[in-house]
Amino acid sequence: MIVVLGSVLVRDGCMAEARKLSVEHVHRSRMEPGCVSHAVHVDCENPQRLVFVEEWADHASLQEHFKVPASGHFVAALSALAGEKPRMVVYQAEHVGA
Repeated sequence: MIVVLGSVLVRDGCMAEARKLSVEHVHRSRMEPGCVSHAVHVDCENPQRLVFVEEWADHASLQEHFKVPASGHFVAALSALAGEKPRMVVYQAEHVGA
């Protein structure tokens, strides 16, 4: 399984637009082959930060997700609303619990 953790600090006055774009992206991404889960959350300690948590069946599915034109448009649009460079980390993971 592939786990993706991402975050973006949104500029003041841009959160409503950032949330709208993010929820649309999450809903679209959930429909893609290999997407196990995809979510966006507001950071409880910093309400100007959005946090993304994604699970993908395999690396190939994630790579296909990155090739979707709408994914690229989302990254560009969200980056334009950011107060700093968005962060994304990709992990190879295995389930260890029941």
